[in-house]
Amino acid sequence: MNVLTHLRTLRPDLSLLLLRAVTGLVFAFHGSQKLFGAFGGPGIEGFAGWLGSMSFPFPTLNAYLAGGTEFFGGLALILGLGTRFVSLPLAFTMVVAILSVHSGAFSAQANGLEYPLTLGVVSLSLVFSGGGRLSLERLLPPFASQETAAPALAA
Repeated sequence: MNVLTHLRTLRPDLSLLLLRAVTGLVFAFHGSQKLFGAFGGPGIEGFAGWLGSMSFPFPTLNAYLAGGTEFFGGLALILGLGTRFVSLPLAFTMVVAILSVHSGAFSAQANGLEYPLTLGVVSLSLVFSGGGRLSLERLLPPFASQETAAPALAA
């Protein structure tokens, strides 16, 4: 098999690698802002305070859950570890963001749902597609086959 033929067979997996890597980077970036105050973010105390000001129950717990989901889920996407499993909580986190903060408009310039909607839909698509052949999960026994998660998704 020549190189061009091999690359042609990998196109879907290259697409998934790009989607995972960029989406994971964005999630890890935002999660690090929430958890650690990185990149000018509020840190866990600031994020929990903001959630409390919006009347979220258990704001500190929810801050850790949202920030942890974004940070660790983003890292898992970048690596391609448990893609189907981490993508669902990431999508759910974006639904919560849309319903609680971004439902007033569509445009991101107006703090609308455009951005979290995009991240949520990409995350949901990764639930269905998995990480592809260019992911670390393909090397690990529990994730070695795309079919591993299919029965769980069907249920």
